[in-house]
Amino acid sequence: MTTRPEDVLPDDQNSADFGGVPLRKGTVAAFVRNAQALEAAPEGSPEAGELVAALADAVPQLRAIGVLDVFAPVSPRLRAVVDAAEG
Repeated sequence: MTTRPEDVLPDDQNSADFGGVPLRKGTVAAFVRNAQALEAAPEGSPEAGELVAALADAVPQLRAIGVLDVFAPVSPRLRAVVDAAEG
């Protein structure tokens, strides 16, 4: 049985609860964009700090829907963010 996006989050909904963790539509795409931006941001820059904070905030949501169970970050910088967020 396949799952389509609208099976998980209908078109008329902007968020859903996954095991007690609220997830907003667009969270995965925002995480990917922020991860890409982190790779381009100079280490230690204010931009990098903001990106790290945004990425870390999304880790529990991505874990709740299983993204981090089936996809592992390849980037060492992103892997460090995920590891730190999961403590």
